[in-house]
Amino acid sequence: MPGDFKYFVVFAEMRTGSNFLEQNINQFPDLCSHGELFNPHFIGGAKKDALFGVSLKAREKDPFQLLGAIAEDGKIPGFRFFNDHDPRILAHCLNDPACGKVILTRNVLDAYVSRKIAAATGQWKLTNLKHQKTAAIKFDAAEFTTHLETTQAFQIRLLNALQTSGQTAFYINYDDLHSLDVLNGLARFLGSTHQVEAVNRDLKRQNPASIKSKVENHAEMKAELARIDFMGLTRTPNFEPRRGAGVPRFALGEKAPIIVMPIQGGPVENLRDWLEGHGGLIEGLNQKELRQWRKDNAGFKAITVLRHPVLRAYLGFCDVILSTDRGAYRGIRETLIRQFKVGVPKKNSDGAGYDLAAHKKAFLAFLKFLKSNLGNQTSLRIDPVWASQTASLDGAAHVLIPSHVIHEADLAAGLAHLEGLLGLAPVAALPAKTERRFNLSDIYDADIESRVRDIYTRDYLNFGFSDWKS
Repeated sequence: MPGDFKYFVVFAEMRTGSNFLEQNINQFPDLCSHGELFNPHFIGGAKKDALFGVSLKAREKDPFQLLGAIAEDGKIPGFRFFNDHDPRILAHCLNDPACGKVILTRNVLDAYVSRKIAAATGQWKLTNLKHQKTAAIKFDAAEFTTHLETTQAFQIRLLNALQTSGQTAFYINYDDLHSLDVLNGLARFLGSTHQVEAVNRDLKRQNPASIKSKVENHAEMKAELARIDFMGLTRTPNFEPRRGAGVPRFALGEKAPIIVMPIQGGPVENLRDWLEGHGGLIEGLNQKELRQWRKDNAGFKAITVLRHPVLRAYLGFCDVILSTDRGAYRGIRETLIRQFKVGVPKKNSDGAGYDLAAHKKAFLAFLKFLKSNLGNQTSLRIDPVWASQTASLDGAAHVLIPSHVIHEADLAAGLAHLEGLLGLAPVAALPAKTERRFNLSDIYDADIESRVRDIYTRDYLNFGFSDWKS
């Protein structure tokens, strides 16, 4: 019941107004929110690596140590939690009736545009309008679709947990953050015995202009948004656990009756090039459009390609952890270096002394992280680049089961067979480039093999120990 909570969590996403809400919660003498306590890269706020006597390293090992340390005399403590924060804490809090749940939401397009502008300007908070920075961003349909899917999946997770446990939450929208009545109602829900007289407005809204003025390709954005199924109206209900199929990433033949169902961390670009050679490809479709394509292409073939787990783990490590060019992985990379002792150079220019022995040591440290990460024992997200291929197929199968699953080593023969079945003229499929600064063959040994086999147990069922060499 409201008022019986020992602590609370504000479930939100970036650019939904969570800083503003937290600032106002902290006006109440008997409430105190401590920021992003379980952000995998810091504790509470940026560049903080300890709080309540608990270090980042200690929190990574046992996040419940920090959760148990946040109590304050006379105050109900809380924190903010986003979809990429420590999943161990998420599961615990959702199942704990002593935890007050606050769910903050915002129009998903507004949040996406705001986040793009903040990234472009480097301004994530605004307290003085004299320092306001503005920018117009370019709308990216694929990027927005991923953002939408991630946001919706997190909200579904929260909703299902509340439904199955018989709990409720206090829902608040971005547009209600300036309502004094709503703010005081939230405080009563959490168990505060106080009310405040005014909303704290020290933090200013950074981009109050219309969407049209903030997006360079506004007309293109409107056309793309018209094709996106925001409400899941085309989803066929089922009672299995809901998992993302990644339909917008499917590549469909514009002329050939072929669907490529890519698994990240595999030879995705090579498959796209091959399909392009058969008359073009279409991407970014939703489930309704996919179904229509299937009706128009009777007898189509859906294919996916599996990469040997050892090679996939190694190339993923080289491309998104060793390399500093992938901005989306910068935070993960820094955390792996700092917390998990993955000894890669901090910058491309820092490569002096990073020899073959150092490279192998860093890869083994990455594999150690990978085992914990896939076992849901770390605060970092399970990224599609290193998520198991079995899990990726499980998710896709809720929408479409591939008719052909090909090993990468057999790719040329497998695609030629498919072309023969469909009566298509042969198109050469270029093999994926697997050469890197150091090749896998330079460091491969039985220790690496056994570690990867232990991590990807199910993925290994159809592979021999050294098939990656073929």
